[in-house]
Amino acid sequence: MNWFNPLQSLDRLVFDCAQRLDAFDGTFCPQLRIADPRFGDYQANGVLAFAKANKQNPRALAESLVTALGEEAAFPSEQIQVSIAGPGFINFKLDAEFLWQWILRFRQRTDFEQAAASIQNGAKVVIDYPSANTAKQAHIGHLRPMVIGQAIARLLAFSGADLIRDNHIGDWGTNFGTLIMQIKRDGIALNQLGENGLAQLDALYKKGSQSEIDHPELREQSRQELVRLQNGDPENTALWQTIVAISNTAFAKLFDQLGVEVDYNLGESFYRDKVDRVYQELLDLDLAETSDEALVVWHDEVKKFARDSERPYPFTIRKRDGASNYASTDLATALYRTEHFKADQIIYLTDARQQDHFEQLFLTVDKWFQRAQYPVPKLQHVWWGTILGADKKPFKTKSGETIKLQALLDEAVQRAYAVVSEKNPDLDEAHRQSIARSVGIGALKYADLSSNRTQDYVFDWDRLLSFEGNTAPYLMYAVVRINSIFRKLQYDPKQAPTSATTIETEEELLLARKLIQFSDTLERSLKDLRPHILCTYLYELAVAYSSFYNTNPIAKAEPSIQARRLALCARTRTILTLGLDLLGIDAPEQM
Repeated sequence: MNWFNPLQSLDRLVFDCAQRLDAFDGTFCPQLRIADPRFGDYQANGVLAFAKANKQNPRALAESLVTALGEEAAFPSEQIQVSIAGPGFINFKLDAEFLWQWILRFRQRTDFEQAAASIQNGAKVVIDYPSANTAKQAHIGHLRPMVIGQAIARLLAFSGADLIRDNHIGDWGTNFGTLIMQIKRDGIALNQLGENGLAQLDALYKKGSQSEIDHPELREQSRQELVRLQNGDPENTALWQTIVAISNTAFAKLFDQLGVEVDYNLGESFYRDKVDRVYQELLDLDLAETSDEALVVWHDEVKKFARDSERPYPFTIRKRDGASNYASTDLATALYRTEHFKADQIIYLTDARQQDHFEQLFLTVDKWFQRAQYPVPKLQHVWWGTILGADKKPFKTKSGETIKLQALLDEAVQRAYAVVSEKNPDLDEAHRQSIARSVGIGALKYADLSSNRTQDYVFDWDRLLSFEGNTAPYLMYAVVRINSIFRKLQYDPKQAPTSATTIETEEELLLARKLIQFSDTLERSLKDLRPHILCTYLYELAVAYSSFYNTNPIAKAEPSIQARRLALCARTRTILTLGLDLLGIDAPEQM
């Protein structure tokens, strides 16, 4: 029995038992999942689908399977009750002793960490995030890649992945020609821009873009500046290096505030001398061809990318003028990560608008690597919806401008400070400021993460800072309440509950059952890289704890009962703080 994830163990046991019965074959899947609490802890639904496909009696199949399980030496029938419901649903209910033994086994974060490491089992994973654009200020749209990317990275690392965080910045594109053109026109000395250098660079680029509209002849000048840069002109190269340095300094400040960790900053410029190999190999392998002077790859098996579609949509890997593009560098990046980092999996994070690009990229990489006999990594595109305002349109300032990310973070902390000061005015100023940072930034992150990433969500300050409902402050307060109990009773949550009796009350059992679901929640969150699954679980755990706390006295309970209830409090605290940490959120000791 895998104590860390009983569901996974039961799923394997049911499958193995089925394979020893003549009525089943290799197509049978137990489909074990968390059940409605009225029927048990887990339910296997696969018998019905198998019986229908093979024209058999589902109830009879379920009965034969339950009998086989009872004869299975590895199945702890004295601690897990099995029953059949309806036409063939198999229900499993963990008894109080099983739940208590789980509580005793998993006491601290390290216990969970050691058990969870087998999920990824050392797989080499490269995660491509947050990939900000050089010379542009981060805005609210950059919140999602930073927050979602950070949560996914932490989930993967905790689960045993050998993780590389690669910030694939956009630092080598046509925008640099425009920016350098405007810098020279205005005679700007970049070393004198000061602390707000990135904001001034952003303004210069916008000014340059408008100049090109007002004076079309400047477009050729911008193009020539880009050509000089790409050809290694010393003056333009020095300007470009300063622009990149100013941008990196500004983003490092944001990363520090949001807790974003980066191992490499291998931007598009890193791959500029590696794209020729891409072109040559795709040509040699008959994957690429010249079309209208550009180098393209067709994927005729996908209708929208086929030559005979109404609007032919090839994957252009080199532009007509011979310049590289996103496709060129993305292909070179995939090859580098596979050869240099030995990546088993590469995860890309962007918004929903780039789905077609990554579909074509993945198709191209798969064909290229297979024909060249390179190892083929698993490629995954993590995309998300839009942050909306109350009017259900993209969230902007009252004047209609895009909200800068730094301004959003500052406002979050300011609003949290007001809430914390109102709730606990006796705290000293430094403490209030510290808690406000944790609560404000944490609430901002959680509001983003608790929404299914592929859906749009409405940004609401009052809701995200509320101490009620599925919010970070609600979860944080649950932790704070447990900390208060421990301080009052002078209890060390790391100690083993040696004098405790087995859990008994309905609320204790419900809380224990919710605690044991953490492992399955972790695996489901990782399956499709959706952090909201973990958020929902943490909220449900906090609700279960609240019900337990309100009906089960702790301080006045007799010693053996108090010991087990304190153990339940300790496990709840461990999983809540661990879950929040995996989401990149700090839980303050008090609020």
